[in-house]
Amino acid sequence: MVRVLVTRPGPGASRTAGLLEAQGFQPILVPLTQTVALGVESSPRNAAAVAVTSANAVRHAPKALIATLAALPCHAVGKRTAEACRAVGFSSVSEGPGDAAALADAIAGDLAGKAIVYLCGRVRFPAFEARLAAAGVRVEAIETYDTVEIDYDDADVLERLSNEPVEAALLYSAKAAAALTKLIGRSGLRHLFETTEFLALSNRVAAPLAKIVDRKIRIATQPDEEALLGLLTSPR
Repeated sequence: MVRVLVTRPGPGASRTAGLLEAQGFQPILVPLTQTVALGVESSPRNAAAVAVTSANAVRHAPKALIATLAALPCHAVGKRTAEACRAVGFSSVSEGPGDAAALADAIAGDLAGKAIVYLCGRVRFPAFEARLAAAGVRVEAIETYDTVEIDYDDADVLERLSNEPVEAALLYSAKAAAALTKLIGRSGLRHLFETTEFLALSNRVAAPLAKIVDRKIRIATQPDEEALLGLLTSPR
């Protein structure tokens, strides 16, 4: 059975594991990052809409903040994020194309000259805000969470991987890719990844892997999990 390393944090990791098992793969869960809530003091006013490019942004948002925004039109980057927005109480949620920059292009025309609240993480892709600002949309970014690396010692990783190589590694964020690159660089762990195929959600996610360019790196055709998992069964 093909062993697939899942590097994303929960709750998404458990969902991914279930999808892998259903396709006959053996998931190995080693989250390389975790999300932590940030203190939020902002009280936005006069916003015409809300934008969300990560489900974590609403999962970690204070309930009081969500309550003040829930009646506004909410523009989510894709399906999973839209589901998370509805789950916390947003009443009117539109599902975007799955890419932050494309979402900005899709909503800029209707929101030009208006203000929006952008629920987001401390680490994020700047093109979303830049494209909206260029179109005359005033963006109030409210950071509700941060993403931090999890520091494992060699013994932890060896135990989690049963000291056996993994055939494939799924990478959902550049920070996770950077963390995995560091693990591969350790002499006591290098043997676990000598034949690993690295599957990344996007070119931006894959960028930190440039330090190991001699390895097999493949990029999903679309920045979503369905396309990422599709790489496991698509022709090499």
